[in-house]
Amino acid sequence: MNQPKNNQRRRKGFERTSALLTQRIRKAGESRGFAVSRVLTHWAEIVGDATAAIAKPVEVSYARGGMGATLTVLTTGAQAPMLEMQKEKLREKVNAVYGYNAIARVRITQTAPTGFAEGQAQFTPAPKKAPVIDEKTCARAAEVTSDVTDTDLRAALETLARNVLTKQKHERG
Repeated sequence: MNQPKNNQRRRKGFERTSALLTQRIRKAGESRGFAVSRVLTHWAEIVGDATAAIAKPVEVSYARGGMGATLTVLTTGAQAPMLEMQKEKLREKVNAVYGYNAIARVRITQTAPTGFAEGQAQFTPAPKKAPVIDEKTCARAAEVTSDVTDTDLRAALETLARNVLTKQKHERG
């Protein structure tokens, strides 16, 4: 009976999804020119939330025989002029992650380099509105959890009960 090579992984039990996907993300990133996949996975931390909301990295391309690479950043048409003014600061932040002057140029594009269909940029989803919780729902949640003696557990269960009761109310109404 042949044992699979991944026998060690099975003995560990559950693993984080990020640990399982690290190799695939690295391989996909390197095929697009990202030698350091951290630029993709930690984009908001590298460039800041304001810039990450309007732009995302698309590709790192290396010129033949040339020093330094070109980072292609995707943005929407309205944000392109603002991002154009920040190109040098953006390049410095990305190079800080690489640890050396890997990126020589930053190119701003409003579509992905592969075509218009892939270049439809959506960076941040519309913010979700928090549901309004009425006093009856809060009272019912407190009533359901009143028997729990541990205060932290009771607070967590009360929050869960409010969320469940609010969701049921919106599905019916």
